[in-house]
Amino acid sequence: MTTTQEALLPGTRRALLHRIAVAQTEGRAPSLVAAVVRDGQAVWHGARTSVDGHGPDESVQYRIGSITKTFTAVLVMRLRDEGVLDLGDPLEKYLPGTSAGEATIAELLAHTAGLAAESPAPWWERTPGSLRPELSDVLGEEPLLHPAGRRHHYSNPGYTVLGSLVERLRGAPWEEVLRAEILEPLGLHRTSAQPRPPHAGGWAVHPWADALLPEPTEDLGRMASAGQLWSTTGDLARFAAFLARGDERVLSADSVREMRTPAAPAEAADVVDGVTYGLGMQIQHRDGRLLVGHSGSLPGFLANLTISVEDDVAAVVLANCTSGPLLGAVGADLVRIVAEAEPRIPEPWRPLREVDPAVLELVGQWYWGTHAFGLRATADGLVSLAPLTGGVRRARFRANGDGTWTGLEGYYAGEVLRPVRRPDGSVRHLDLGSFVFTRQPYDPEAAVPGGVDPEGWRGIG
Repeated sequence: MTTTQEALLPGTRRALLHRIAVAQTEGRAPSLVAAVVRDGQAVWHGARTSVDGHGPDESVQYRIGSITKTFTAVLVMRLRDEGVLDLGDPLEKYLPGTSAGEATIAELLAHTAGLAAESPAPWWERTPGSLRPELSDVLGEEPLLHPAGRRHHYSNPGYTVLGSLVERLRGAPWEEVLRAEILEPLGLHRTSAQPRPPHAGGWAVHPWADALLPEPTEDLGRMASAGQLWSTTGDLARFAAFLARGDERVLSADSVREMRTPAAPAEAADVVDGVTYGLGMQIQHRDGRLLVGHSGSLPGFLANLTISVEDDVAAVVLANCTSGPLLGAVGADLVRIVAEAEPRIPEPWRPLREVDPAVLELVGQWYWGTHAFGLRATADGLVSLAPLTGGVRRARFRANGDGTWTGLEGYYAGEVLRPVRRPDGSVRHLDLGSFVFTRQPYDPEAAVPGGVDPEGWRGIG
């Protein structure tokens, strides 16, 4: 992915540079690098560093911590799409003998399996992975803290289990599968399990003094699938474009959209913050914008990947310090700066390539009881149903090829829209999950549930 600096206006580039400069200075980070993606391409790269005459570029590796989990989730989703596993199946079906066997694959992906947040002591991020050679060492004697499926509880052992699942079903080490199925197809040649020069060193910054302490760089061993990877802003920019649009060589647009869809019940604090979790991706509402992605941290490093699919803008921010700059806020601000300064120009309106008379017969105004709705056919081959006076329960529907349509989102997701016809073949009404939509409010000709008063509409007198 080539970075095109001139693709953004000078004022936008300066605002981006100012934001990361403030973050590096106030967060006291030895270095901080960032990239912005728009329309699937990196359009800006910036760096701030405490070392004079040295500015890390988009090829310098930083450790990305738990962003690794999103890569692992993609591998699991590939197995699902190939029919090798089902997300609703228990882990025991594919990886027998663990103490987490009752958890489903979907629960592990969404951190709702009830597993502990961390492996047993000593703290796995600052100790060799050789201390935890088996899954039983990672899970411990009592791995379950909560009933499965009841609450979101972030779990590093959960993603360790998923990495082992990938290895079992692919018959190869997690790192090899990752390289063959994600890194090579997407051209992420500077992403690896072990650091490759040039790479940043990890530092701890003293909380009360401008002093540094080098952090150890441990190989996480079996827990690699939860946080081992090193990467660059250049590679993560490509990965962000993939997570927004999909790539048939790796995972379809529908499957990455599924990963971005909330799959975990939000805690009370999460509701306030507008944060939830999908299948390997964090989801949040910030400043009126829906953002997806993932954060990451390991001793000596911080990382954040933030995507606004609606704005088609993403940001990557990496720093080599244990704590300091709040990269989630920085990433969200970089997206906001570009989205507000240079809003996305919509694609030109284009008409349908072919007009299907059967679809034209369906479009127009319909009533659910006394609620007025409009059904519209769009150039993408879908139909959209929306209330005419605002409100909710709007959705798009995909044709099933048999005259019926399936809802794609919201209240009607998965529900079937079925035209009900008269003996002469004309449409009498629409049936949508037992709701009857008629051309006139409470049309007596249609099978309105409960019937229609035979005296019809009347005045109050």
